[in-house]
This record gives sequence, structure tokens and C-alpha cells, in this order.
Amino acid sequence: MINPADVINPTNIQEAAHRIQGYVRRTPVLTAQETFGAPIKLALKLEFLQHAGSFKSRGAFHCILRSQVPEAGVIAASGGNHGAAVAYAAQKLGHRAEIFVPTISPPNKVERLRQYGATVQIIGNNYNEALAASKERAQVSGALAIHAFDDPLVLAGQGTLGMELEEQEPELDTVLIAVGGGGLIGGVAAWYQERVRVVGVEPEKSCSLFKALEAGHPVEVDVSGVAADSLGARRVGELMFPIAQKYVSQVVLVTDEQIREAQRILWQNYRIVGEPGGAAALAAVLSGAYKPQRNERVGVVVCGANAELTSIPVTAPIRTSEPTTDVRAAGLGR
Repeated sequence: MINPADVINPTNIQEAAHRIQGYVRRTPVLTAQETFGAPIKLALKLEFLQHAGSFKSRGAFHCILRSQVPEAGVIAASGGNHGAAVAYAAQKLGHRAEIFVPTISPPNKVERLRQYGATVQIIGNNYNEALAASKERAQVSGALAIHAFDDPLVLAGQGTLGMELEEQEPELDTVLIAVGGGGLIGGVAAWYQERVRVVGVEPEKSCSLFKALEAGHPVEVDVSGVAADSLGARRVGELMFPIAQKYVSQVVLVTDEQIREAQRILWQNYRIVGEPGGAAALAAVLSGAYKPQRNERVGVVVCGANAELTSIPVTAPIRTSEPTTDVRAAGLGR
């Protein structure tokens, strides 16, 4: 049995960062004077600017670069973002890609997969059903299967976001991260360990990590809601779970309405188009689901931008004052 500490730790994450350098962007951090009533210092990690629109490209590139890819190429199952990252990385590295997505995947995400040259299979009503179909196909084709979150190479790749954020914002007290299967929070928690509080944020209707921590082991949960395409894993990853038990401070839950409000705030105040899963961590701050200490330095990962433009809620009254912001760590790379 794999010991996660042997393959997902700061040393492995540093090695992953070196390996994927030049393939992924160093995404900027935006610090805002406006903190929406919370007594905090707020920093937004703008990971939605990553290649393919999410942090998933970090793990996808690392897994492919560390692996012997067969002639059949790579295969993955995804609600959309992991598939886009795998397809993008495969295209850049000269490999074939076949991506399995469930019927709940938004059309824009499916179209993005095709734009990256992937063969797309739309199978199943949810991620788990698409994953089962992809495993069967991989056995027949011989393609390299890249799991969205339960793969040590993927976890180490996602952990590079934590390493990068610490370089950009070394004084953070807390980092809030949206959770689906747990690949991002597992990698980031493995990087920070106990130096910074790592807090998970899940939708009330898709809360696999919250329920797993309650039970003491991963369990299957029902998934639905506005963020189900990106945060709708029925079961949290086996590899990341012991990391979460040790290093994730807490998990808080947000409603669909609170996620929608976070999307609106991102658009109204910063002109950021965030998908529901990408806005979920900010929703915890805006709604009070996460209750910070006064003057706490809070980092929020805005992790996905693959939203349908028509789905962004913009109907609330326009604010009369613009927030004061400072964007640092530019140099988006290629």
C-alpha cells in the first residue's frame, strides 16, 4: 500500500515544480482592501488564469512528463476541468488523448476538450460512471490512465500551487480551497503541512471530504448542485485522505446560493468570470461559513474559469465604489 507521505511531500512537490516549469503559468495574486465585512487581509490566488482554465494543468503535465506514455496516448475521466488539462498537456507534448465525461458536463467544457484535439466520450450521469467507463477503455486500448485526484504524480503537481503561493504570500495564516475529490487540497496541505491553516470548502450538496472526516474514512455521498460538474466527486481520494486528516484544519460547507453570490462578486468587483467550483472558496468568506480571526491573513484560491458566460449572475445592484487592489507576481509565462 502506498504511503502518501513517501510520494507527496515538500521534496516531491519541489521536484514537480522544477519538472513542470515552462509548461504551466505562475499565476498572480490579487490583494484587496475590500474584504466584504470580514476583519481580514484577503489575497486571491488567480489560478483560473492557468492553462486550460484551472489548476488541473499542474497535475496533468507532471503525470505525463513523469510517465512512459504508450502509443495509445492518455485517457482520463472528468467533469470537464481535469479532462481539459489532460487534453491540453497531451496536445502540447505530442500525445493522443481520450476523455470520458458525464452528461452533466457543460457544453462549453466538452467543446474545449475537442478544441484541444481530444477524442471525447460522453458516458454516464456523473463522474464515477464516466470514470468506470474510462477504466474499461484503458484496459482495452493500453492508454495511460490519469486519475483526476487519486494519483501521487497528480497530487504532487497540484501541490506546486501551494509552493508558489507561499513564495508570493509568505505571511498567510490560512488558505481556503474548494474540494471535489481532494487533489488540490491534498497537494497544498502536503506542502504547507502545519505552517499554515488549510481549510476545505465544499458545497452542501457535494461534500465528500466533510463526510469522510466525520466517518473517519472515505465514504460515498450523493452529489448535486451548481458545482457538481467540478466538485461532484462521490468519494474523496484514498491518497489524499490521510493528508487531510493530518493537515486540513477544517472543512466548511456553502450553499448553491452562496456560490452564486461569490460568482457575482467576482464579476461585479473584479471582472473575473469564475465557474461555480472556482468561486466556492470565496463563498466561504462572503457568507461567513468560514469565521476568521481579526486581521487574519487569508488566501483564497480562485481555481476555475470554465464557466458558461450566460450563467454568471449579475442582477444584484452595482456597487458604487471600486475596490483598491494590487496584483503581484505577474509573469504569466507561456
